[in-house]
Amino acid sequence: MKRDGLTELITAEKIAARVAELGAEISRDLAGVDELMVLCVLKGAFIFTADLVRHITIPCRIDFIRASSYGTHRISTGMVMLDHHHDPCVEGKEVLLVEDIIDTGLTFSRILEELRSQNPASLRVCTLLDKASARTVPVKADYTGFTIPDIFVVGYGLDAAGLYRELPSIAIPNA
Repeated sequence: MKRDGLTELITAEKIAARVAELGAEISRDLAGVDELMVLCVLKGAFIFTADLVRHITIPCRIDFIRASSYGTHRISTGMVMLDHHHDPCVEGKEVLLVEDIIDTGLTFSRILEELRSQNPASLRVCTLLDKASARTVPVKADYTGFTIPDIFVVGYGLDAAGLYRELPSIAIPNA
């Protein structure tokens, strides 16, 4: 990837290989499940989710939830906003929550709290990126694509004020 103002952190090829591995791992771990409800956290995880489900061999029902703690900022505002206009029902279902990135853990823990209150049969989490060094709430994903340092990144669904989601790789915006 060559684009002015960005430094590539994870190539598209590495992402594709890791997503395939994650799909195979999830399929192995959940073998025997009749149907998996995949919940994509919008907007950042939409590309990751689309690629991931193509590698999962279990029939998937895909739905979306919207959450944000960034707004137009490069760091979490600390205020988690969940969009309740379309809450998928997860009661009694095998659920895989797909996140783009877990950093402070605030958004992630809030979503998990909401989902657990609906009594799913199981709830697992897959995140593309884990920024563990930024964690303020102790949370952990079941499946992680890559662990990255506490830096702001864009690409492969992640944005900076709405820009760069379309990039095939993960990059660091310069300045």
